[in-house]
Amino acid sequence: MPQTAQNWIVETDWLANHLSSPDLIILDGSWHLPTAHRDAKKEYLAEHIPGALFFDIDDLSDEKSPLPHMLPSTVKFASRMKKMGIGDGARIIVYDTTGIFSAARVWWTFRAMGHQDVAVLNGGLRKWKAEGRPLEDGLPPKRSERHYTPLQNTEIIRDIDEMQALLKKSGTQIVDARPAGRFEGREPEPRPGLRSGHIPGSKNIPSQELLNADGTFKSPEELNKLFKAAGIDVTRPVVTTCGSGVTASMLALALAALGQTNAAVYDGSWAEWGQENGLPVETGPAR
Repeated sequence: MPQTAQNWIVETDWLANHLSSPDLIILDGSWHLPTAHRDAKKEYLAEHIPGALFFDIDDLSDEKSPLPHMLPSTVKFASRMKKMGIGDGARIIVYDTTGIFSAARVWWTFRAMGHQDVAVLNGGLRKWKAEGRPLEDGLPPKRSERHYTPLQNTEIIRDIDEMQALLKKSGTQIVDARPAGRFEGREPEPRPGLRSGHIPGSKNIPSQELLNADGTFKSPEELNKLFKAAGIDVTRPVVTTCGSGVTASMLALALAALGQTNAAVYDGSWAEWGQENGLPVETGPAR
């Protein structure tokens, strides 16, 4: 990865050498689609990287929203971080069991709360285990409470009103991380009650195309080619979207690694736009 990626992505050997760093906090940010029938918290208790805390994406969300795992309020986030023992100045490393998937959502959440010193473990627990590195089970020792100061970074967050306004501007770049079948409207959405298709004018890079077979990010050269082939100029502003804001964060992380550090995520994504709400929808391949 290039120099710009060093703030956002770390390798397993780096983490293994820094496990005992006093300012380092490791988070298991695993989350699975309901159709996977997996319990991320149960799996965490069975095995995790030594010292890791569990970050529950569904619990650390806006409980007042009918949409899945929307960003929580800054007040709620700060309260939970304090109780978890995560304070200002912490160096946070996030991983998940898949490789790079939901960890990217946790990374974006911290950045949306103004916390810049956060990175994703390249390859996640999958690579860590494949290399025979140490694991723990159960709960780690409880950390003492810390003061946490959130400062929402609105530059990297988009809501439905902002998305509608963007459609009226020429040159808007929106890229969707859902599989091509769902993006084009050929396959149904996994969530009931949603229309098929995509936001007009958006491009499509299925999130799995960002990854190597072992769950690590592809090389910068390969990532650049993917975005270029999709019609996305990585030097210009980009908004990412997906089904519910998880794989959209993978696109944002890939863009950040390539130097586009202000790529924004449409938090509501298709779970919001795809409802029967009169908003425009396109089907077929990206134009």
